Amino acid sequence: MTPQRDDDRDQDWDDDDEADFDDDSDDEPTVPCPSCRQEILEDSPYCPHCRRYVSAEDHAGPRRPLWVIVTALICIGVAIWWVFTAS
Repeated sequence: MTPQRDDDRDQDWDDDDEADFDDDSDDEPTVPCPSCRQEILEDSPYCPHCRRYVSAEDHAGPRRPLWVIVTALICIGVAIWWVFTAS
């Protein structure tokens, strides 16, 4: 009879433990990743799915109001018109 190695005993012990493990990840709050929209932990510094960092700078800021864009385009148009008619 050959003596049982310590590695064999450790392997048997590890296999039994993995089957009884319950994952309680539902307890932690999650939010969608701003890049890939997969659910990630709220306190996570980066997304484990797309590997992008999550920070306040990454979030899209508020859009400019339409009236600002229209006013800027009108001013540019008037300036161009004035340059070509003044010559």
